Amino acid sequence: RANGELREPCWSGHQVPLNTSRQCAFAQTPVLAMRFCSLGSGSSGNALVVECGTTRVMMDCGFTLASTKERLERAGLAPRDITAIVATHEHDDHLGGVARFAKRYAIPVHLTRGTAQWLPPDFPAVLVRYIDPHTAFAVGDVAVEPFPVPHDAREPVQFVFSDGAARLGVLTDLGTPTSHVQEKLS
Repeated sequence: RANGELREPCWSGHQVPLNTSRQCAFAQTPVLAMRFCSLGSGSSGNALVVECGTTRVMMDCGFTLASTKERLERAGLAPRDITAIVATHEHDDHLGGVARFAKRYAIPVHLTRGTAQWLPPDFPAVLVRYIDPHTAFAVGDVAVEPFPVPHDAREPVQFVFSDGAARLGVLTDLGTPTSHVQEKLS
């Protein structure tokens, strides 16, 4: 109880109010609200999972296969729970584990053409989903809005995730804040 309100733990370990079920933007059945869990953030690796209903999108995967699996398990998830991966840019701390993880578990990867140039030559084309940095798309119950950012990479983007009722904007590496970035996050 917090302020007289019943609460329960969510998969990331945080306490959330009971009776927070509602519709996701693309779902027809009640589900818990959109939520997220950082698997790690830093120069040694980055990954974040966004969830709405049964859809779980991993943003970046800069960890080894074993480390990513271990981090998911700590969050109460398994690799098979991940619906898709979205990649921000090609730096190793963001893209370093994407190819191995996606290939091992047959998970589609959404990324710009500039970032895709850094995938290994043997990466299965069937798992590649090219995105336009200015065009929103959906992964199951999660709306994903990429937007370009200034950074020292080929075609870097960041993302705003939405379930139709709430938005989560994520900035990892940003060269400098711009009015465009501010507009996308407001």
